[in-house]
Amino acid sequence: MCRHLAYLGPLTTVTSLLTEGPRSMLRQSWDPRDMRGGGTVNADGFGVAWWSERGVLGRYRSTRPIWSDPFVTEGFHTVDTCAAMVSLRSATEGMPVERSATAPFTDGQWAFSFNGVVRGWPGSLVSLAELLPVSELLRLDAPTDAATLWLLLRSRLRSAEPEAAVTSLVRDVAALAPGSRLNLLLCNGSEMWATAWQHSLWALVDEGVAIVASEPVDDDRRWSEIPDRHLVAAVPGKLVVTPLEVSAP
Repeated sequence: MCRHLAYLGPLTTVTSLLTEGPRSMLRQSWDPRDMRGGGTVNADGFGVAWWSERGVLGRYRSTRPIWSDPFVTEGFHTVDTCAAMVSLRSATEGMPVERSATAPFTDGQWAFSFNGVVRGWPGSLVSLAELLPVSELLRLDAPTDAATLWLLLRSRLRSAEPEAAVTSLVRDVAALAPGSRLNLLLCNGSEMWATAWQHSLWALVDEGVAIVASEPVDDDRRWSEIPDRHLVAAVPGKLVVTPLEVSAP
């Protein structure tokens, strides 16, 4: 499984988001606490998406492990941001390790990351993919479950609000591919949405900052673990956690 994090808060550097804290994203790349049997290290690349003060979305992706990429300390310390998304990759067996397969995936103001696995991919997603125009399928970033989920979510975002788009996608995929781990993370630079579905997810939100991550990056007691099968919507000062499954009557 992968690790990911989204940040909304005071101006900081990307290097700080990657390296600060006793359980920083850099540390989690080689010493994660809660992979739940989904691997032991996140060495198959990493990516960062960030929004500038003018709201312009930038992105950097690499197939290198984050600990071996000099740009982390030699370049990212010059990049200031109030909103960012970080993804560390642990590739599922059989899926390619290449830059195009590395999250975050982006489009316009959107950035997306996936921590999990779709069971039975690609066959399990055929019925959903066949609803998309062939022209969209031909623009698939990479032959992976994460890129396919992004294609499906991006299509839904054109006609639905983010919360509805994310919720419907997770429910549909879970029904078609039982046993999948479906932790999705979506951000537009001002709000974020995330799901906890058979994998770890935590949030730290106060009046000044909102952080959602696979696991805490420090020992701050304000971190809250998100219950399984729940959706998170977060901005500084507001955290909303709702069930993803409809309770039986």
